[in-house]
Amino acid sequence: MNRYTLHEIFVVHQYSIEKWEVDPQENRYFEIIFIEFGEGYLHINGAKHPYTGYDIFLIGSEDDYEFEIEQHSGFSHFKFTDLLFSSKNSLADRKLWLQRIEQLLHHPNSNSSDVIVHEEDRKTIWDIFTIIMVEFKNEKIYYQEIISNAISTILSVIVRNISDKHDTTNKRLAINSSRIEQILGHIRQNVYDNDLTKISYMANKFNMSQSSISSYFKKTTGESIHQYVTKYKMKLVEYRLMHTEFTIAEIAYQLGYTDESHLTKTFKKHYSMSPKQYRKDVVVNQ
Repeated sequence: MNRYTLHEIFVVHQYSIEKWEVDPQENRYFEIIFIEFGEGYLHINGAKHPYTGYDIFLIGSEDDYEFEIEQHSGFSHFKFTDLLFSSKNSLADRKLWLQRIEQLLHHPNSNSSDVIVHEEDRKTIWDIFTIIMVEFKNEKIYYQEIISNAISTILSVIVRNISDKHDTTNKRLAINSSRIEQILGHIRQNVYDNDLTKISYMANKFNMSQSSISSYFKKTTGESIHQYVTKYKMKLVEYRLMHTEFTIAEIAYQLGYTDESHLTKTFKKHYSMSPKQYRKDVVVNQ
C-alpha cells in the first residue's frame, strides 16, 4: 500500500490487490475512490454496483462498503478527514473543498454508482489524478498548492456531473421539469452566496420575470424560493452541527447569515430548539 498526505486533511491510499481485505479507515469524512484497473462489484449500503477500470465512486462518512474483486484490481482512495473542519487548519482551499463535498453529499439525485456522466470529464479527472500523484511523489516547490488546486478542480467537475446526472438518466423529464432542475441546481450550487440566490438574480439568469419565476417555482415545488433556500441552508447547518466543531458564529458566517442570533432564530423555527441545544441534546446523544 502507498500512502500520501496533505496536512493529514487529505490522505491518499493506493492498493493493488486480488482480495478485498482493507480495514475500514477511521476518521473518514468523505472519499473518492478511483478504480485504476480490474473488475468486480462495489457493495455499499445493501446495494451492488459493477466496477471496471476508470470508474469513480463517492463514499460518505456513514456509508458501509466493500469491494468484491473478480479480477486483480487497483484502487486509489482520496480520503478527506475530519481535520478538514479543524480551526487549526490553514489550508487555503479548505472552504471550497467543504462546499463542494456538501454539494455532493446533499444532492438529492446522487447515488452510489459511477459518478461520471460526461466521458470528456472522466478523462479530465484522470489527467488531474495523474498530476496529483506525480506532485506527491516528487514534492517539488509549490507541490502542496498544486495538489490543493487540483483537488478543488476534481471536486468541481464531479459536482457538475452529479448535477447533470439526473437530467441525463431520467428520460421521462419534461422540458419544464428540466428548467426546475436547473433552478434547483443553481440554488444548491450557490446557497453560500446570498446575492446569487436572490429572486432578482435568478430571474435574470433564467430569462424570467421575478413574478414568473416565483409563481413557477411555487407551483412546481410547493414552496417559495425563500422557503427552499432556507430549508436547504438548515440542512447544511444541521450537518455541520453533527459533523464539525465549527462554532455557531462560524457556521452563520459560512452560510451568509448576518450574525449568530439570526441563524439561531431561523434554526429554532425549523427544529424547535437552538443550534446549541441541538448540538448538546441531539448530536451528543447519537
